[in-house]
Amino acid sequence: MKNFKIGGVPEHFNLPWYLTLKEKEYQNKNINLRWKDYHGGTGDMCKALRSGEIDMAVILTEGIVRDITKGNPSKIVQVFIDSPLIWGIHVAENSTYTSIEDLKDKKAAISRYGSGSHLMSYLNAQNQGWNIEKELEFEVIENLDGALENLPKGKGDYFMWEKFTTKPYVDNGPFRVLGQCPTPWPCFVIAVRDSVLEQDPMAVKEILKIINTRTKKFKETAGVDLLIANRYQQKIEDVHQWLSLTQWSQKQLSISNLEHVQDTLLQLELIDNKVSEENILFNF
Repeated sequence: MKNFKIGGVPEHFNLPWYLTLKEKEYQNKNINLRWKDYHGGTGDMCKALRSGEIDMAVILTEGIVRDITKGNPSKIVQVFIDSPLIWGIHVAENSTYTSIEDLKDKKAAISRYGSGSHLMSYLNAQNQGWNIEKELEFEVIENLDGALENLPKGKGDYFMWEKFTTKPYVDNGPFRVLGQCPTPWPCFVIAVRDSVLEQDPMAVKEILKIINTRTKKFKETAGVDLLIANRYQQKIEDVHQWLSLTQWSQKQLSISNLEHVQDTLLQLELIDNKVSEENILFNF
């Protein structure tokens, strides 16, 4: 049996992985796939891919593209979520901020440098017309739990995270949400270390076949809305809205989307130069 380790955030997007693992679908194909939650998000997973701690990751598109251009020996094998990620822009319930404009010159709380919360702070600043060099600062708080603890204490002024994941903390405190910032490209991709693709490409292909079979019909799963609501402490109406907005994919990232990501990262000075598509994408 071949052993593989995969990482991802412990959020509702990844429920199809949990279901296929629970039902031992990979073991039935002689693959021992083990999942690891990464509460620190994309920056944490980039580090884990580099070190060989994991073989694969379900990871934010802009984060892994940036890290590959900076030497991460991995490739994107396909898109996982084709729809944008909707980032909520959150402040502490007890803060005096009432609009996104109030956050100019303030500190963005981020999980780590290179994370989605870090990169999207740049994109939001660009959208607002702020001077990125002078009007954008950061405070590292590690993860969502760190933001929940630190924002009410004044450590970091605002925090960007997927809005449905944080919705319970907006409904019940300690967050308020001032607005949102969707990614202008498909949000999650599956990345695999180069050495794994060299040694076991057919096993990786089998893993993708299994998860893609599940995601094609995921929304039709009986009781999936209640399962998500209970597992992730979500209101059923929020789950229905999230399901209506979310599209899973079984295809590779398009060249045009890859160009858009790299052009944006370059414009924001988050990468030094663009690299060719064959250095980022792997096609079976």
